[in-house]
Amino acid sequence: MENKKPAYRRVLIKISGEALAGEKKAGLDFAVINEACLAVKKCMDLGVQVSIVIGGGNFWRGVKDGAGKVERVNADRMGMLATAMNCLAVADVFKQLGVDARIQTAIDIAGAGERFDTRTAIWHLESGRVVLFACGTGCPFFSTDTAAVLRAAETNADAILLAKNIDGVYSADPRTDPNAVRFDRISYDEVLAQHLAVMDSTATSLAMDNNIPVIVFALKDTQNIVRAAMGENIGTIVR
Repeated sequence: MENKKPAYRRVLIKISGEALAGEKKAGLDFAVINEACLAVKKCMDLGVQVSIVIGGGNFWRGVKDGAGKVERVNADRMGMLATAMNCLAVADVFKQLGVDARIQTAIDIAGAGERFDTRTAIWHLESGRVVLFACGTGCPFFSTDTAAVLRAAETNADAILLAKNIDGVYSADPRTDPNAVRFDRISYDEVLAQHLAVMDSTATSLAMDNNIPVIVFALKDTQNIVRAAMGENIGTIVR
């Protein structure tokens, strides 16, 4: 693999908060985080510029956890804070591995990171730093999937690597439907028409409008991050 050139110069990796929790399903599993950070470091050593958006579902799942007790706007803001917690933890792991990591936040949180700025983010990437984007878009009613596509478009990323708890895009939920079929490739239009659970419809439409390919794969094997960056056929590519 080391003798091959990466398929992408600049990627944005979207990692769900639940994936960082590992088998615990909640909180942080630092063994999982360390392995994921090592895989990102390997991508960077191969010359790939990497930014990351992390969800917050290992701490709070917005309107779902609010369960009608917390107003939607406040529930979403709580989710933004959860993503900042994850970014702070992951940034520290990167630093322990010798990787210069910077956090950019979509809302002002003194001491947690710098305010998101497109030009500064690109400068960090071109300077060999990994950039973690916290707090989603900074607006309620938008998911971290949408934030990932937005930041990818703003920083001119060549692809979005969507690391999930499932190894690709299926025709149905493989956990409940034994006849579900995994796609190797699928178009944005097909994802939207079939209401497939890749990203929410806003994120999918934004990726389609900006012609950004999305590679969906399982984070369980963290080396899939490297394989996706190298252009190997893993998971599902949506384009």
